[in-house]
Amino acid sequence: MNKKLLENGYVRVKFKLTKTNHIEVCGKLNKVKGRFLIDTGASNSCLGFEAAKTFVLTTESTDTLAAGAGATDMPTLLSKKNLFEIGGWVYKSSHWVLFDLKHVNTALKNHGAEEVDGILGADILRRGKAMIDYKGKWLYLKK
Repeated sequence: MNKKLLENGYVRVKFKLTKTNHIEVCGKLNKVKGRFLIDTGASNSCLGFEAAKTFVLTTESTDTLAAGAGATDMPTLLSKKNLFEIGGWVYKSSHWVLFDLKHVNTALKNHGAEEVDGILGADILRRGKAMIDYKGKWLYLKK
């Protein structure tokens, strides 16, 4: 199957499983390297507030409150039209929701895993027609 995906225009990105059994990938947001968890259950890709400076983001206020595992009603910012690159796959106009990711990174650290810059959610995964090969530890994205 993997060869067939590559023949059909997919790129593959190696991932690692964290100590918490989450999928982690490295990518570039606005040409700056970052570490991201893959969360197929997250509707939007997101970053911590501190990422605005790290990834040189322009943000705007939003009335939307975020909710996730372990936290609800979190204020958010939105950043539009960002360049996201991962393993040869490029999304020239990605949008990111920013909110306080401390609860995520605290949980990772408490279990011996490293902190992440953000989470790749269903918006990016759907755009890339993502396929995950758990056995080979590959994420496939359609160019």
